[in-house]
Amino acid sequence: MINSEELINKVKLYNKFLNPEALGKAYNFAIDAHKNQKRDSGDPYAIHPIAVASILTELKLDSATIATGLLHDTIEDTYATYETIKEEFGQEVADLVNGVTKISVFENQAVENSKAENFRKLILATSKDIRVLLVKLADRLHNMRTIDAIENIERKERISKETMEIYAPLADRMGMNRIRDELEDLSFKVLNSKARELIKNRLDEIKYDKENSFNSLSYEFSDLLNQHNLTAQIIGREKTPFSIWRKLQKKRVSLEQMSDIIGFRIILENIEDCYKALGIFHSKWNCIPGRFKDYISSPKINKYQSLHTSIIGPNKRPIEIQIRTMPMHEFAERGIASHWKYKSSEKFNSLTWKEYDWLKDLVEIIEKNENPEHSYEYTKLQMFQENVFCFTPKGSVIKLPKDATPIDFAYAVHTKIGDTAIGCEINGNKSELQSTLRNGDTIKIITSKSNSPSLHWIPTTKTGKARSAIRKYWHDRGEKKEEKIKKYNTTLWISLPDKPGQLGNVSSLIGQHKLNISNLEMVGKNPNYINFKFQLIIRDLKNFTNFIAELKQKGIKFKIIRHEDKRNAFTQKILKYFKKN
Repeated sequence: MINSEELINKVKLYNKFLNPEALGKAYNFAIDAHKNQKRDSGDPYAIHPIAVASILTELKLDSATIATGLLHDTIEDTYATYETIKEEFGQEVADLVNGVTKISVFENQAVENSKAENFRKLILATSKDIRVLLVKLADRLHNMRTIDAIENIERKERISKETMEIYAPLADRMGMNRIRDELEDLSFKVLNSKARELIKNRLDEIKYDKENSFNSLSYEFSDLLNQHNLTAQIIGREKTPFSIWRKLQKKRVSLEQMSDIIGFRIILENIEDCYKALGIFHSKWNCIPGRFKDYISSPKINKYQSLHTSIIGPNKRPIEIQIRTMPMHEFAERGIASHWKYKSSEKFNSLTWKEYDWLKDLVEIIEKNENPEHSYEYTKLQMFQENVFCFTPKGSVIKLPKDATPIDFAYAVHTKIGDTAIGCEINGNKSELQSTLRNGDTIKIITSKSNSPSLHWIPTTKTGKARSAIRKYWHDRGEKKEEKIKKYNTTLWISLPDKPGQLGNVSSLIGQHKLNISNLEMVGKNPNYINFKFQLIIRDLKNFTNFIAELKQKGIKFKIIRHEDKRNAFTQKILKYFKKN
């Protein structure tokens, strides 16, 4: 556990605007608040919030976020309240701590709630300030690092599954590859320990065998680039056991056949140098077909940028190489946290931080869909797919998931365009709305005000926005139809024998004829009969007339009470009907 001074010094290395007294105060407050608490391991509880704060310093976050890391469990687990935190540390920190507390509350209810519902609550809880999610990821990372202290196997597995299915994908979506990899691997250790141990042992053997070759290759790559006046930082890269296992499952190959267990990251000064270096490697060694990807010109959905290629290098060994600039490398390591700037202050403006606009899109999808399972389906589609880039006829770029259709394109432009789409042109040629789009396609959507979206579109769409909008259209239309159905009120006086079950029989009869009881009151009683006044809601005259006919058949005494509102033509029609009969 690092002390207060060490923590402050870590922040000072990147944040010259730090108020060390305020951070020291938060550190001491956390120590005092948790002084009588222990973790599952038996260690003092304060170790946890301090570790969380330390992880946040590695992401180079602002002092309010670091303070939140120190205080994130105080409202839930100690004497501290929101008002206490607000008084001691200000509203900004208090709101952040409160946001993290809300997430912790729903996590404690995870056994009762579905994965989809938990995901929905998490997104809504973090939507106001992305820093809440950053603190929560750091919190989850430290909990996973110490999960072996939990003795209850079911609890360990539940936490690990939740981490694998919710928190690791969110870290990925935020570009935080290092945290994602560790979360996945720590979860894998719990959920499939035997497979992980087998892969880890084999990795250790391969790593030992290739140690010398790694050093020699690093020297050879550096020398080659220097000959072309390129100065590069070369970093070794080793995959995690989980990423190896996932690739083994996907490609159905042996561990020995994998080419990118150990690879290289080549970090250069600018983008021009990156492409130049790529050409140098490809001219020196044969590239492996199908293994080149340009994520610089077409970034991943999480904004990740790099050139990926695999070559048959010296000694005929396949080698994976990633080529990027230092800002790209910073983003690959820290994700959206790398966009934090400390120029004139460390003030955070959530309204202008475009790097997490995707979160606002997810919130919009979730708020439009009451069904948590639908929301989870949509958000997965929105978050976790690769991109294609298409153009409007005016040249605007629209980013869509891989295998997206013109329907997705239409809804990406505007919901009304999607709702009224009847056809499209792709690169000037008439095409089906369910066609698969490719990078560089120019799309023209043909619309008609009289058209409406088809529910049959949903299986072919790839974006959560499109699926959500289509379902919402038909949901709203159904509600409008309901509103158009006229409802009429009438009052019925019924006299029933004073015997058990009589009232229940009449009530059941009303339900059988699809009439609704809006009110019921007893209006009189004698030794043999009880009189009731039923207020009924009628939607269909036929159902009401059948009900009255059955009352007559059963010999039940009744009377329809005339309403004072003479404008109720429907009720008047009923009365005229019974006068004739």
